[in-house]
Amino acid sequence: MSSDLTYKALQAKVTTLEKKVSRNADDIKTAAKVIDAEATESSRESDQMAAKSVDRDTVADSHELSKVIKGLSDGILTYAAKALDTAKQAKAAGDQAKSTHGGFQEAFDRSTVDGLENVSRDWFEQA
Repeated sequence: MSSDLTYKALQAKVTTLEKKVSRNADDIKTAAKVIDAEATESSRESDQMAAKSVDRDTVADSHELSKVIKGLSDGILTYAAKALDTAKQAKAAGDQAKSTHGGFQEAFDRSTVDGLENVSRDWFEQA
């Protein structure tokens, strides 16, 4: 089972993960901005209702709604920031794999060996 995880497979998976998480984080961030705009609009409408002498309970409920929506937006932005951190960590894992295993892969690719199972331990000590 461990032989199924090769350097090239690891690099491909980490690169795919990094791109996917970054793309998702950007989408989440965009959605959070829309939600934040809705919170601002809700607050503005609450102020307009108060200016038009709408009853206090309705105005208070509307203000409370805008606070809840703003809190939701803030939470989503935090989530998006964490997702971007995850993407950076995925990139760091890929970079680490490249620095620790890339030389072996390059040497293996240049060699005449036709499969990893045919490589002796001595060959790795040369690389």
